Amino acid sequence: MPTPPTDPSPAGRKRADVRRNEQALLDAAAAVFVRAGVHAPVREIAAESGLGMGTIYRHFPTRADLVVAVFKHQVDALATTPKDPADPTDPATDPPYQALRTWVHRFADFLVTKHGLAEAMHSDQAGFENLHNEFVERLLPVLDRRLTASAAAGSTRPDVRAYDLMLAIGNLCIGVEAFPDYRARQMIDLLLAGLTRTDPATQEHEEH
Repeated sequence: MPTPPTDPSPAGRKRADVRRNEQALLDAAAAVFVRAGVHAPVREIAAESGLGMGTIYRHFPTRADLVVAVFKHQVDALATTPKDPADPTDPATDPPYQALRTWVHRFADFLVTKHGLAEAMHSDQAGFENLHNEFVERLLPVLDRRLTASAAAGSTRPDVRAYDLMLAIGNLCIGVEAFPDYRARQMIDLLLAGLTRTDPATQEHEEH
């Protein structure tokens, strides 16, 4: 596919710089939110991104603006996962189970932002619900593809619904903000390990 032409004019370079700064800012804010919650000081985000606080406020005048933008940025990143999560002919592609695990961990990081989204948006319940519905519609098919690929490779059980797994991951992430010592990723790994085990009753039925 040919590379789209770039705009060499000063205005074009400025727009490109603005986009790069915004991407760096959103990546940094997402990392800080996962580590310290959505109420982390703006100076931490500035330090993480290498940008000035004035730049942050120019892009996102309020914390709610920033939280919503990070939320959408994370959804975009999770939704752009390749449709074929495990091409056996591509040595650079992770095995299906590892690809599933990596994506689920990234999804768990995203949920930390989502937990602070409702508070950041205050009374905009309709807006929050729209964002929630958008993320479910966009991310559920991605998780389903990863589950299907993992099951086809014999790594996980084939009877696990993506929607059930998404809810289970969400429930395992609920305690992150209330309990600083809570290790959500370890609990999620236990959940994923459980997907690899065949139910004894199912196995007995298949053998007969």
